[in-house]
Amino acid sequence: MAVLLLAEVNGNELAVDATAKAVSAATALGDVTVLCASAGCGAAASAAAQLDGVGKVLCADDAAYGNGLAEPIADLIVSLAGDYSHFVAPATNSAKNILPRVAALLDVMVITDITAVVDADTFERPIYAGNAIQRVKSGDSKKVLSVRTANFDAVGSNGAAAVESISAVPNPELSQWIEDKVASSDRPELTSAGVVVSGGRGVGSQDDFAMIENLADKLNAAVGASRAAVDSGYAPNDWQVGQTGKVVAPDLYVAVGISGAIQHLAGVNRSKTIVVINKDPEAPFFKAADYGIVGDAFEVIPKLTAALKAGS
Repeated sequence: MAVLLLAEVNGNELAVDATAKAVSAATALGDVTVLCASAGCGAAASAAAQLDGVGKVLCADDAAYGNGLAEPIADLIVSLAGDYSHFVAPATNSAKNILPRVAALLDVMVITDITAVVDADTFERPIYAGNAIQRVKSGDSKKVLSVRTANFDAVGSNGAAAVESISAVPNPELSQWIEDKVASSDRPELTSAGVVVSGGRGVGSQDDFAMIENLADKLNAAVGASRAAVDSGYAPNDWQVGQTGKVVAPDLYVAVGISGAIQHLAGVNRSKTIVVINKDPEAPFFKAADYGIVGDAFEVIPKLTAALKAGS
């Protein structure tokens, strides 16, 4: 079995954590070749070559791939399809855009958000907001898979795979890049952070969400939000955690003013330690918490932030 893994490349930099966790899943399927497709992807390809378990890296350096448009990248993957039985990528926003097109062009199903590899044909993935695990066996000759990276440990970076430059394929020009609007932050990336502090609708307003950010900064944490907080305009969409947002698995997850709907729990249930702060003692989230504080967030969070500041 041979696996082609689409690396997560942002600009010309490899998203090491997401790619390394996808490699961890892919190594159970066969020999792994990593594809880096971007404009100026040499540095990303070199970083991918250092990941343990990677046999070879393909670098497709072309302006057509520079902005992650699904159509040209999908055509590139399909042009390489004859050599591979499995096509894998981390379940990022970019890959979720590309892989369905790859599957359609290959006339096979796409199996999304896998959390375990049973064998070369059989995979597990969560359904019903994470309340059940579905085992899927594919009869397709070629498998297209996205990997829920929170369920896999990242491979090490002691490899030395060969890097091979490949030519671009003709651009179908079915879409055109206009611009990217990306929020910049010095905080850790949400899906790979060791600590995450999230706020819910109970925080009350966009202005009051600043206390969540202040606590996160004291903990060197990423900031998350419930869907209710995002829908209420308290936090940007890319902070959303849960079934319809990002899935996280930090060492510490702090939930402030979040009731604990099953859709949110589906995105955090692999966190090693969960701390819930809520003034409602009946909030469902307390049932999933390792530690709980029943209290007003506007009293608890400033005291906690001050204590962390005093101890630093």
